[in-house]
Amino acid sequence: MRLRSDDDIYRARLLFLGPRGFTLPFHLPYVAYPLFIAVLFLVIGARFLITGTMDIFPAIEIALSIVITSLVLRQVSPDRPVRTVLRTAATDWRRDRDNLSSGARVRPRIRIRKGVL
Repeated sequence: MRLRSDDDIYRARLLFLGPRGFTLPFHLPYVAYPLFIAVLFLVIGARFLITGTMDIFPAIEIALSIVITSLVLRQVSPDRPVRTVLRTAATDWRRDRDNLSSGARVRPRIRIRKGVL
């Protein structure tokens, strides 16, 4: 559950509501448009590298780009801009964490001396 902030600075988001006199039924921040275009070109390029063909109207690529863009924008907030979200995703993808089942680091050998008491 996400809580809405009562701070006016955090609530003021740069949104494109549509052309004058015609409000769109959805709200997209301005950062969504260049992010969508970048993801679309990456998906089209990846498909071209895999298949070697390119469609006249890339409907599958557009749908996949919409889904990827919406997944990225779910993580975006005033405290976490898009650049930080993408940097975190790239860092987590490149460097895997150690294989820890419990999440805590434990020394492999612990010696208890009986002569201390």
